[in-house]
Amino acid sequence: MSRIALYHLETLLWISRLGTFGAAAERLNTTQPAVSARVRELEEHVGAKLFRREGRRMLLTLRGRELVQRCEPLWNELRTTLLAAEGFASASGIVRIGCGEIAAALWLPDIIAMLKRELPRVTLEVSVDLTIDLYQKVEAGLLDVCLLVGPADSPRLIRRSLGKLEMAWYSARTLEAGRPSGQDVLASAAWCLSKPSHLYQVMVDYLRDAGLGTNNVNTCNNVRTLIDIVASGAGVGILPTALVKTRPDADRLVTVDVPVAPAPIEFLLVMRRADDEPLISEIYRRIGDAIVGDS
Repeated sequence: MSRIALYHLETLLWISRLGTFGAAAERLNTTQPAVSARVRELEEHVGAKLFRREGRRMLLTLRGRELVQRCEPLWNELRTTLLAAEGFASASGIVRIGCGEIAAALWLPDIIAMLKRELPRVTLEVSVDLTIDLYQKVEAGLLDVCLLVGPADSPRLIRRSLGKLEMAWYSARTLEAGRPSGQDVLASAAWCLSKPSHLYQVMVDYLRDAGLGTNNVNTCNNVRTLIDIVASGAGVGILPTALVKTRPDADRLVTVDVPVAPAPIEFLLVMRRADDEPLISEIYRRIGDAIVGDS
């Protein structure tokens, strides 16, 4: 190889960020053998090994670390300059967006429509998952931007508040006959999102504090189906008020008089602090502005 091409440097930087050839290949929309070939060519050019294997991960050697430290600022400046000259409307690449199930029901369709309208050449890969899994994946670099339930205290993440969502205890209107107390209903059948979701822990903590057992905590991993189950009269559940109110049959559900109301949950938009890709930063900004406005 007579000279280093830009794709060699891009490959080096993504392996450094994600830790494996496979993850870098997926990110670059190529194959693992192609990534391995690029690394070999780059190592031949610089005359030194750039990575060493430790378990499943590829770690930078001293020479590799030095090359990354020199090249990463130049690479980011080049990408920023090119995007500024062309405008983000012509930007391309794969961006992975993670979203919690409640956030997906509230905002995701409008957000995706906006991004595809404004950034038509960008390929979006959307994952809807539990907050704990999203948190781990964005920290590991497997997701670029996430909408999830807070808190997100890792120093490795940048976060922006998307606001708080009111929660309440609900049951079917048909259960109002005889006006059972919230505690009576909870003692018989309680419903919430599947563990290890944030709402599951809220439900379990409340039942324990109230001196009630947790053996009859029923779960569902889909919030819209969970609302349907509660509306059918199967029990009482902690539900997001905003989603209940958007249902055409919202009058089938009523709030239950439980002594301790569930606290509002805060939604956050997060991305990795080390991820200074201009396109990812721009998508992070546009999603935040679309949900909470330009503050």
